[in-house]
Amino acid sequence: MSTIKFEISAKNGNARRGALHLAHGVVNTPAFMPVGTAATVKAMLPENVAQTGAEIILGNTYHLMLRPGAERIAKLGGLHKFMNWSGPILTDSGGYQVMSLSELRKLDENGVTFRSHIDGSYHTLTPERSIEVQHLLGADITMCFDECPPFPCEKDDVARATNLSMRWAKRSKDAFTPRPGYALFGINQGGVHEDLREQSAKELIEIGFDGYAIGGLAVGEGREKMFAALDVTTPHLPHERPRYLMGVGKPQDIVGAVLRGVDMFDCVLPTRSGRNGQAFTRRGPINIRNARHTDDPRPLDEACTCPACSQYSRAYLRHLFQADEILGATLLTWHNLHYYQELMAGLRDAISNATLGEFVDEFHKTQALGDIEEI
Repeated sequence: MSTIKFEISAKNGNARRGALHLAHGVVNTPAFMPVGTAATVKAMLPENVAQTGAEIILGNTYHLMLRPGAERIAKLGGLHKFMNWSGPILTDSGGYQVMSLSELRKLDENGVTFRSHIDGSYHTLTPERSIEVQHLLGADITMCFDECPPFPCEKDDVARATNLSMRWAKRSKDAFTPRPGYALFGINQGGVHEDLREQSAKELIEIGFDGYAIGGLAVGEGREKMFAALDVTTPHLPHERPRYLMGVGKPQDIVGAVLRGVDMFDCVLPTRSGRNGQAFTRRGPINIRNARHTDDPRPLDEACTCPACSQYSRAYLRHLFQADEILGATLLTWHNLHYYQELMAGLRDAISNATLGEFVDEFHKTQALGDIEEI
């Protein structure tokens, strides 16, 4: 019996519109979660993140357990109070970050022993400790601990990692404390291999989770293989539970995944790109550092109502980046998050109105036009 409520209000093909009821609020799906790795969405105030339309954000177990420490955050009232975010929070398990430390970690059946990238101190992260850390943080959605194999990777290695992840999923479930409004999500693994994805889905369903994530994608396999993996995975996941594609992605990736029945997304792309001078617009990405914007009085996107577009010119935004002014990173991050949330709202409305096909066709047509260079 799930401790959360997920209501699907409309379908259009395989795409679904829903509402996920959590302890700290309702998340309308399909939803995009801005990434707040170290208890902050970089360059943004929490209230500004909410103003973009975001209803849920993501925190990082690995980084927060190392600094400032999960026990410290718990003593200070939990992650919501600590970072002044009143809405729902999903925390990843730390598995992906630990696995990326190939030179600094040792993996076995029990878990992973690793050296901190901050001070070199040794730590052990097991399924039980990962769940404990996320409980201390007070996450609305806790992710089970898994091993995410790299790409490319031999199928035997993917199978070994998938089997280990399923054993860790069971231990994560056993360690989780169910309470109303708080969820535990399992993570489907299996790389780009259909049989492993199906096997993983069946084993996760036998364990039983409040939601089901799809991991191990967007790691270099390319859009075509990612979509193919989704095509063979989502049909095996429970219809009545939310589906979360981890670490995705570009606007085209999100639109394609929604068409394949995915409900939730997260990615550092809009925030990281914003800090580096790239803006996502209806007509595709813009590099504001390009010299052609030097004397351009137009907004980034004439149809956008975010502060960067409604109050500032491309010329001013380029000046901020050329002068290394912090405001540039804030404004472009704000714009990118606003654009992503508008895209999600458009997808939700199109699903409700049974016009998703037309919405997607217009999205791709407009993206293909590219930015208008002439002033």
